Formats: sequence, C-alpha cells, structure tokens
Amino acid sequence: MAEMDRFLAGFELRDIDADGIRIRAATGGSGPPLLLLHGHPQTHATWHAVAPRLAERFSVVAMDLRGYGDSEKPEGGERHVNYSKRAMAADAVAAMRTLGHERFALVGHDRGGRVAHRLVLDHPDAVSRLAVFDIAPTATMYARTDKAFATAYFWWFFLIQPAPLPERLIAADPEFFLRTHVEGQSKTPGSPSPELFAEYLRVYSDPATRHAICEDYRAAATIDLEHDAADADKRIEVPLLALWGAKGTVGRTYDVLATWREKALDVRGHALECGHTLQEERPDLVLAALEGILSTEFAV
Repeated sequence: MAEMDRFLAGFELRDIDADGIRIRAATGGSGPPLLLLHGHPQTHATWHAVAPRLAERFSVVAMDLRGYGDSEKPEGGERHVNYSKRAMAADAVAAMRTLGHERFALVGHDRGGRVAHRLVLDHPDAVSRLAVFDIAPTATMYARTDKAFATAYFWWFFLIQPAPLPERLIAADPEFFLRTHVEGQSKTPGSPSPELFAEYLRVYSDPATRHAICEDYRAAATIDLEHDAADADKRIEVPLLALWGAKGTVGRTYDVLATWREKALDVRGHALECGHTLQEERPDLVLAALEGILSTEFAV
C-alpha cells in the first residue's frame, strides 16, 4: 500500500530514480503536470496549503531537492558541482520523465526558484510556464549586493565559507539556527505551524542535510555564477510570473520585475502582503496569482 504524505492531503510519497539520484516526491491529482520546488530550509511539505488545491486541476509533483528533505545527499564533488543548479535541475527533469511528464509547468520558491531558472535555460522544451517566488536572479543579487542585503541575508555569505566552518558552528545548536532563520523570514504570526517546523527540524537535524545545504550555497557563489555568465545572453521564452513578499528583503532591495525582465521575454507579477515564504503565509493569494499563469490560456 502506498505511503500517504502527512502534510499534503491526498498525496502519495515515493522515491524516484532520477538518473541515479534518489529523489523523494509527493504526487497527487490529475491533469496537466505541475512541478513544485521548495526553498531553504524547507522541504516539499512547504506546499501543504496549496498543493491539494492545485491537485484538483493538475497532476502535481512536489519534490525534495537533492540534499534536502528525504532526497539523496551526494558529496559535493569538485567545485561543488553536484549541488550546482544545473545538477539539481537535471534531477527534476529526470524525475518528471520517470513519472511520464516530458513537459510541465514549474513553480519554485527561493532555492527552488533558482533551480527552476536554470532548468528552463538548460531544458527549455520541458517547461510550459514558470513561476518564481521571492527571488531575483542569483547573479543579479550577487552583483548588486550592498551592506543592507548582506546584513539581511547573512547566510548567503556564511554558508559559503569552506567546510567544515559553517557546518560545525551550526551543529552547536541546529534548532536555534533553524528557528532564528525561519522566524526571521516569516512575517505572518503562526507561520510555519509547530508541526511544520518540527518536520523541517527533523531533516535539518541530520548533519548530511546541513552539509548539503552549505554545498548548495557554495555552488551558488561559484560554479552557478559561471553557468549564468555563460548564458548571459539567453532569455526565458515561456511566460514567467514573479511573486514576492511585500514585507521581505527581496522586494525592499530590488525592483523584482525589472530584474526578471532582464532575463525573460514575458514577465508579470506583484507583491503579496507577507514575508518570504509566500505559500505558507498567504496560500490564498498564491493560488489566486497562479490562476493566470496556469490557466488554459497557456496550456500545452
């Protein structure tokens, strides 16, 4: 009997072989395929309030990125290549193909949005439309870093330090570090719920997860920037929706739509009245905003 997801009502949990990497995913619903990618330090459970509603119209796949949740956590490899967004995007494409989905709509929050950006560049025929939550493009954010951003997003510069410095410091009190991070980014009282935070802490308590997260950020500051520079002239051709939290750092620091219009041909979007984790803080507004980009107007 299939194992049912504790957080995504009606979804089944499964392990998928993504070209040799084991990816944990929750699947549910029927209709056109839709892939949901979480951010840091979340897991696929972050979609608990929106995935069941989306599953009324779509075949929804919510996966744990490699290194996160219950997915496999390979070593970082030379120059952190195994946590490049290129490698993580390849996991997502392989997992979707294993499930029989050659082309799909794609929604990514935070790190998942960065994987989604790389995925649509490397595999443009696989994506029908794209939504990214509370991010500007990685290269743009690094290039325009100032004191305010570095202070607010200090982990971008802490987690990239050579191993094992951040790993050992976080290990002194993982729950304190995780709670400080999550509560600092959420601007909605009660979000995440105690049950959801406990799930994030369960996987974050694994030293392999914390090391993989550091490798993700190390890759973002090195090999990912090289890949982005090589593709600087490429433009995303599918419709792109950018949403961000009006109370968060990204919206205060960047003209979010302008940054994405430098990277894509068809961009729309707006701020939501919340902090960083839109799908947890304002799932109602997220669902309403996704209605347009996922409508039949843009059907495959």
